[in-house]
Amino acid sequence: MLRKRQGGFSLIEIMVVIVIIGLMVGVVGPALFGNIAEAQKERIKNDFASIKTALQTYKLDNYTFPTTEQGLAALVSKPDVDPVPRKWREGGYLEKMPKDPFEREYIYLSPSDDGKPFDIISYGADGLQGGEGEAADISFWAEAAE
Repeated sequence: MLRKRQGGFSLIEIMVVIVIIGLMVGVVGPALFGNIAEAQKERIKNDFASIKTALQTYKLDNYTFPTTEQGLAALVSKPDVDPVPRKWREGGYLEKMPKDPFEREYIYLSPSDDGKPFDIISYGADGLQGGEGEAADISFWAEAAE
């Protein structure tokens, strides 16, 4: 009586495939993560640009930037904190407030700590002031200078 041989992969074949996949991840992974960090920084720059435009339009309408206390929320809904804007646009200046790539709200200072009219800051991946690499702070004025 003849027995049918069952098809399948041997343990060695499976191990070879796993090693090949591991090597591919080792080569492609670092490049991919470098691109992710660059994309996050580019997204922050784009958010800064749209927020800057909204802030400038707010200033044209109301003769001043929102205060630090009013924050960037003043671009989405009319602030009720003094100085209350007299010519705030119906519908706001932004449809919704963007968050940084790490799902945190941007920090807004007006005037900024170094005397500029305003600053917008992302505290990076760790959400804490300072840091290096992905955890480094990104500031509007530092990005504008590049």
